[in-house]
Amino acid sequence: MRKSLPFVLTKDRSFFESLGDWMGDVLYDELPEKGFECRDEQIFMAYQIEQALKEKSVLFAEAGVGTGKTIAYLLPAVSYARYTGKPALIACADETLIDQLVKEGGDIYKLQKTLGLDIDVRLAKSRDQYLCLKRFEEAEKVETDEWIDDISFSIPDGVYAQGSMIAVQPYGDRSDYPTVSDEDWQKVNYNSIMQCSVCDLRNRCGQTLHRAHYRKSTDLIICSQDFLMEHLATKESREREGQLALLPEVSMMVLDEGHLLEYAAQKAMTYKVQATTIVQLLERLMVDGVRERTLYAMEKLQDDHELFFDQLRDDIVASEEERKRINKSATLLTYGKQLIADVEVLLEEFVFESEMYMIPEYELNMAEEYLEQYEASLRIFTAQGDAVDWLEETDGEETLVIMPRLITEVLEEKLFSKKLPIVFSSATLSVNKDFSYIAYSLGIRNYQSFSVPSPFDYEEVMKIYLHELSQQEKAERVQKLLKDGEKTLILFKSKQAMLDFKAQLPIMERMYIAFEGDRELSAIVRDFQEGTVRTLCSYHLWEGLDLPEEALTRVIIYDLPFPPHDPLFDAKRTFAENAFEEVELPFMQLRLQQGMGRLIRTSNDHGDIHILLNEQEAKQRQSFENILAVSPEIK
Repeated sequence: MRKSLPFVLTKDRSFFESLGDWMGDVLYDELPEKGFECRDEQIFMAYQIEQALKEKSVLFAEAGVGTGKTIAYLLPAVSYARYTGKPALIACADETLIDQLVKEGGDIYKLQKTLGLDIDVRLAKSRDQYLCLKRFEEAEKVETDEWIDDISFSIPDGVYAQGSMIAVQPYGDRSDYPTVSDEDWQKVNYNSIMQCSVCDLRNRCGQTLHRAHYRKSTDLIICSQDFLMEHLATKESREREGQLALLPEVSMMVLDEGHLLEYAAQKAMTYKVQATTIVQLLERLMVDGVRERTLYAMEKLQDDHELFFDQLRDDIVASEEERKRINKSATLLTYGKQLIADVEVLLEEFVFESEMYMIPEYELNMAEEYLEQYEASLRIFTAQGDAVDWLEETDGEETLVIMPRLITEVLEEKLFSKKLPIVFSSATLSVNKDFSYIAYSLGIRNYQSFSVPSPFDYEEVMKIYLHELSQQEKAERVQKLLKDGEKTLILFKSKQAMLDFKAQLPIMERMYIAFEGDRELSAIVRDFQEGTVRTLCSYHLWEGLDLPEEALTRVIIYDLPFPPHDPLFDAKRTFAENAFEEVELPFMQLRLQQGMGRLIRTSNDHGDIHILLNEQEAKQRQSFENILAVSPEIK
């Protein structure tokens, strides 16, 4: 049911005029009376968002830590949703930030309690956050530990009963199983191989029930940016197949930590071919009664796939980057074209198998869907067109990644060309209030922007030190700094840079430092926050880490975070007129700001930032000194 506006509309005032009056009352009077701080920066942001709604424009809302960004966008978002009759969408950087937003005591909870607002907020989590009944049934046959029973007992009785599912409540959310490990969850959750459109259990699936639930939201739908990008990537194909898109039509979008949208888009809008997936998939189809011609076609495809990946490994250009460039040899392209031919032969054989009913219908349909995507991927790869491709490790497996077009083109077409208000909210969107880099990276041509500083007095609570030394001396300097026992986060530009530092440490000293990759990252962060370890080394935590007060008192920037020399960034450099000015420098400056932003998260925080500069990096001092929150000291 559509909810009423939180203020009264009259004939003599427009919706936006009334919204402005109401927000003024809330931010200047009601919230301060209930103990909230009145912040000019927050009020300014709320009114800029109101203007973006009025003009249906893209807005880069850069507001420093402590501004109160969430409340600034929630007030206009809820109002606009009720005015238009469509929910507002808030897309967070990851699932962790979603939980922080909706937790008891969070900003939505506070607004509801303080203003007496009944906000209808529903979560739309990524598909891998839901139980897959098909995979669960397979796992139940082989798993004997308690966790599988815990999930079994949680499935509502009505799921397997005959009759209507109307009375069954949404189930199967990852958060419903806190005691199940990530490793075990990966055995039963949805993954990209599963083809929901041909699944006979899809109408009884928890994911389907959750989707029906969040579609009915009248105020807010909250999802991850990964899920939003998956929605955009699959919307046209799902509609062609007669399916609903993953998300409903919305009135506006807020992209919380919006500077990370590009990475989410890259993840969703690429084709991926893994080394072992197709081999395992076809083995499941090799059941008794399958025609000999079909078995031969499957075995040939498996063999040729392995040959392709063997040659792919030989064609990799050696580097320390995570994305490995591929020097496509004539042999590799020949193998790729042979695979396309193999798939076409096998799909023809599957037509006959579908009439024999020896292979379970769902298994056969799933394989056909996967093979069609596999063939499409290889056609792009072998076409030698404008696609960008590379080899990387995904979930511990070698993965060929193919990006048909640069993300800028895709986003411009699918998202930013629509007349939809979109608000980017983050503490770091610009370089010296210049938003052109992020706009260029995302294919945004027309936008509004503003930048307001943090209300914190950085001069009082933070010091920045620049250390000019050789690359070899960096590890020794870090060891000296760590002797005082301060809670320290060390940030590296890449995984290899972190491993090089680790190799230079004495074995005994490594025991007292937590390195990303040694264990599951959230578990390492939890140990660091609780003080079990006092030093954390990471190459991913330049943003998203929130450790207030004594949980973190020092950040060491081990290298200036220039972008890697990998196929993706090389493609960006190719399209730039001045690669250093348009790609290298702004990426480094934004990343550096994000890394330094880990230190001061609340008004009670304090600490030091140490930036280590080798001879080449020291030459770039002028390019980043003016973005530092306080004047640095040279060590």
